[in-house]
Amino acid sequence: MVWAGPSGTRLLADMGAEVIKVESARSWDMLRSLHFLSGSPPGWWDKAAYFNHNNRNKYGITLDLQTDRCRELALRLVAMSDLVFENYRADVIGKLRLDYADLRAVKPDIILVSMPSHGKSGPESHHVAYGTNVEQLSGLASITGYPGMGPHKSPIAYGDPNAGAIAAAAAIAALHHRRESGEGQHVEVAQWEAMIGAIGEHVLSHQMDTRGAGFQPASPPAEEPSLGNRHISRVQGVYECATPDEWVAISAGSDAEFAALCATIGRPELARDPRFADVVSRRHHHDELDAIVAGWTRGRSQDEAARAMQAAGVSAAPVLKIPRLMQDKHLRARGFWESVTHAGAGTWDMEGPVWRMSRPPPHNRQPAPMFGEHNAWVLRDLLGLTDTEIAVLYAEGVTAGEPDLGVHA
Repeated sequence: MVWAGPSGTRLLADMGAEVIKVESARSWDMLRSLHFLSGSPPGWWDKAAYFNHNNRNKYGITLDLQTDRCRELALRLVAMSDLVFENYRADVIGKLRLDYADLRAVKPDIILVSMPSHGKSGPESHHVAYGTNVEQLSGLASITGYPGMGPHKSPIAYGDPNAGAIAAAAAIAALHHRRESGEGQHVEVAQWEAMIGAIGEHVLSHQMDTRGAGFQPASPPAEEPSLGNRHISRVQGVYECATPDEWVAISAGSDAEFAALCATIGRPELARDPRFADVVSRRHHHDELDAIVAGWTRGRSQDEAARAMQAAGVSAAPVLKIPRLMQDKHLRARGFWESVTHAGAGTWDMEGPVWRMSRPPPHNRQPAPMFGEHNAWVLRDLLGLTDTEIAVLYAEGVTAGEPDLGVHA
């Protein structure tokens, strides 16, 4: 549900896996409620961009796993599957009697991938967290922000997609292991631990700075202030341009790059100024440099400024907003944007898989499933239920074609 698990299974679906997403009327993916549509148009739960982005190339069914009948059907589905993904809190899958031992009873070589925030062992395994909490716990927020601001969270909760990508990779490794050994396994990706790996250089820096003689901890080093858009050793920033709310990112590292930057903005003498003579001096006088560079960029468009810097060998790029990103000529020429048509949400452009393979070329095979869209296919064609048996499931409310709107609406 939500982002961590769905992002991992979306990667596998993009690679060609047949992924079946399981929801229920009373436990449906809350991303369906984040539709940001005015009013409540018919079938709004199928029109949420966030949900449709994270669940493309998947099939969708509804089974109430809290009932014995649907648990039985779920286990029958497991018996013909390779992988089971779940990103509930640590105790939920056990309460549903669908933990690893239950799955192995019906398919001994099954691979279960679990993604609890704190892991399934340890004194805090009972804790519950979202990607935003994981950012704080992992240390990411502590190294993010602008001078004087203190810790600053990201706007998108990196803990979720980061854990999803790691879980997908771990699942593929488990599949390779099974091919060699014939054994399945329970793969656990604690989202907190996965996020710590994303700031590994900061952890290592702390360890190296504090180890002291004989690798014994010494006194902690002074905390570095938040850098914002700056860099520890480069002249770097994001600068306002002539058009309102347009920006260009510029970064120069070596003395040669800095000299090229100075020549580009028409101030070659700055490269010989004692205030900016070397990396250390430029860092101490970064505020003055920012004012000088910004004075130059404010007289130019973001493209003009970026091209001028690039021509001189200085790293630079316009800061693209979403509308322009969607129209970018380079991405369009590469076929990155693909048209997707959804029976409930209409037609739009979506990014394709972000890897290129000579064969078969990856693409968006199908849009995200509407609620319960593939119930008949799974229940009748895969599990062998009769139409009468399926009708009973609907009548009992343990499978459904619409969500219970009293849950997330």
